[in-house]
Amino acid sequence: MSVSVEDVAQRAGVSVSTVSRALRGLSGVSESTRDRVRLIAAELGYTVSPSASRLASGRTRTVGVVAPLVNRWFFSQVIAGAAAVLREAGYDLLLCDLGDAEGRKRFFERPSLRGRVDAVIALCLPLAEHEVRALKELDVPVAMVGVQAPGFGSVCIDDVTSGAMAMRHLLNLGHERVGLLRIGHHGGANDHFPDDRSRGYRQALAERGLEVDEHLEAHDRFGVDGGARAMGWLLSGRELPTAVAVECDEMAFGALRTLRSAGLRVPEDVSVIGFDDQDMAEVFGLTTVRQPVPEQGNQAALLVLDALETADGRSPSQVTMPTELVIRASTAPPRGTRTGVREQEPGASSGSLSTTSVVSDPHRRPPVAP
Repeated sequence: MSVSVEDVAQRAGVSVSTVSRALRGLSGVSESTRDRVRLIAAELGYTVSPSASRLASGRTRTVGVVAPLVNRWFFSQVIAGAAAVLREAGYDLLLCDLGDAEGRKRFFERPSLRGRVDAVIALCLPLAEHEVRALKELDVPVAMVGVQAPGFGSVCIDDVTSGAMAMRHLLNLGHERVGLLRIGHHGGANDHFPDDRSRGYRQALAERGLEVDEHLEAHDRFGVDGGARAMGWLLSGRELPTAVAVECDEMAFGALRTLRSAGLRVPEDVSVIGFDDQDMAEVFGLTTVRQPVPEQGNQAALLVLDALETADGRSPSQVTMPTELVIRASTAPPRGTRTGVREQEPGASSGSLSTTSVVSDPHRRPPVAP
């Protein structure tokens, strides 16, 4: 025989509405009464109907997460981080995978989340004005990850400072002919390009009085194959770079593959630094800039949960997460020099922020090409 809310109310000596409020965590119920109702409900084996709870509260207990592509490492890690926080808070996660430009257009023209979610987390989506309006029309809290948009909370890293930190590492080792491998613009509406990282690279070069050589820049599609092709283009130039800064680890893995195929040694002939610190970066011995990826999902979930609980009209929070340089075996002083310049501490004249740090991997070993 099933147990009803009336059975719990009768046993606890309170009204049905009090039982409902106590079990849904709503206000207007003393802690002692709430504890007694929960204990009796557990003894009787009664659980609140999700559909009834949602109808009564006007909330879905669901947060929508909008991602350009769910099969990329960064997005999957952010989603996992957000899901962990939401699950702990008793919320479900509704995932919207835009997939391609047509999927993105369809999502913003006919918002499928209306009435289905209490909040939205959008991942790495630079928004046009009409897209901002579409999200605001949902009338729910919105948090952005990786980008900022007016009226919404955000969780980001400082890509300019982090890119400069990567370049300064190479410059401090004595490199001056540094190549750049960038994620290329191919017209896809869902691509998010960390242009601020390349701004940071250029900023660090300018600090040393070095000009950007367009012959040392190459771009291609995101991924291992794109990095391999871009590195191949650099190798076809008139003079090889002594080091290469890459906008993401996956492209750096491809660069390592091309260098190995060309018979070049890393770091003896060419140093390589990536960005992200993916799980495989340590396996490949890749020096990189580590960003806290799951933690960005954690923070975005906390932002929307806080907005749901407070609703006090405060301005949306803007959170900047720290990054750090992880030194492994893929970078070294250029060939022909005995030693490079020692790394500058964060906050020194190089301009590193106090939120960044330098970490030397105790398990440094020769880099492995994929």
